[in-house]
Amino acid sequence: MEFTVPLSTAAAIATCAATAVIAIIQLKRYIGGRMCRSLVMLNGKTVIITGANTGIGKATAIDLAGRGARVIMACKDTQRGQKACGEVKELSGSENVVFGRLDLADLGSVRDFVRKVLEEERQVDVLINNAGVMACPFTKTSDGFEMQLGVNHLGHFLLTNLLLDRLKASAPSRVINVSSKLHDRGQINFEDLQSEKSYGGVRAYAQSKLANVLFTRQLAERLDGTGVTVCSLTPGLVRTELGRHMFRSKLVYRILWVVLYPLYWLVTKSPSQGAQTLIYCAVAEELEGVSGRYYADCAETKLREHAMDDGVAKKLWEISEQLTGLCG
Repeated sequence: MEFTVPLSTAAAIATCAATAVIAIIQLKRYIGGRMCRSLVMLNGKTVIITGANTGIGKATAIDLAGRGARVIMACKDTQRGQKACGEVKELSGSENVVFGRLDLADLGSVRDFVRKVLEEERQVDVLINNAGVMACPFTKTSDGFEMQLGVNHLGHFLLTNLLLDRLKASAPSRVINVSSKLHDRGQINFEDLQSEKSYGGVRAYAQSKLANVLFTRQLAERLDGTGVTVCSLTPGLVRTELGRHMFRSKLVYRILWVVLYPLYWLVTKSPSQGAQTLIYCAVAEELEGVSGRYYADCAETKLREHAMDDGVAKKLWEISEQLTGLCG
C-alpha cells in the first residue's frame, strides 16, 4: 500500500521548515552582533596581538594585516604560531606579518619578547592584550602565580608597562585589553589573590577578567595627556578553544560536544564575529582620544559599580607592580 502525504500537509511542513530556517538565520545574525564598519587603513602602523595564533586573535590579525598594518603575532607555541603566521599572510594578502614568541606564564619570556621588540621595532601603535586561559585546573606559572591571574592579568600588566615608552613615542597609540562579560561575576580577593586557599576555575577566571577592566581604568588615568588611550572589551560568547578546560573528563567533553554542538553553534559567534569589537577598538576614528572605557558589540557599555572601584584598581596596580618586579 502506498503512503502519500496530502498536498496541504506537505505545504504546511514546507512552510514550517522555511520558517524555522529563516528564524535560525535571523537569530544567528542577532547573536553575531554588529560588524565594525570602519574602512580605516593602518599603513605604516605596527600592531602587537597576543594569542594571535587562534580564535579572535587570529581573526583580528587577518583584518588588521589586510588594512596594511605590520602585525606582530605574539604566541607561546612556536610551531603553531609560525603556522598561523603563514595562514594570516595568505588570508590577508600581506607579507608584513611576523611571529614573536611570548609565554605570558613566564615573566622572563615577557621581558625577552619586549627586549626584541624594542630592538627591532621603531614604533608600537596598537597593543592588543588578547591571549588568555579559562577555567583550567589549578596550576601555577613559572613565577608561582595562579595560572589564570598570571596569564590573563600579570603577564599582560608587565608586557604593557615595559612597552609604555615606545607606545608614548608612537602616540596617538592604543592599548586594548580583552576582558569578558564574566568580569561581572568577578571579585578581587586580596586575602587569597592566588587562589591557594580556595580555587574555583570559573571564579578565578572571573577575577582575572575583572582585573583586566580595573587595570584598564588605572592605566588610562596614569596615561592621561600622553596620547596613549586604553580600553577594555568583551567579545561575547565565541566558538574558540578557550573553554577547553570546562570539562575535566575528556570522554564527557566529547559526548557533550557531539550532542550539544548544534545548540552551541546556534548561540555563539564565529571567531570573525567575535573579533569585531576588538577591531573596532583598534581602528575606529571616533575613539581617538577616548580612554578608560569598556566596549561590547562595537559600542561603549556601562560597567557595574564593582568594576569602577578605583580604590581597588589602585591597590591591584600596586600589588601587580610588586609581583612582576616593576617596582623596587
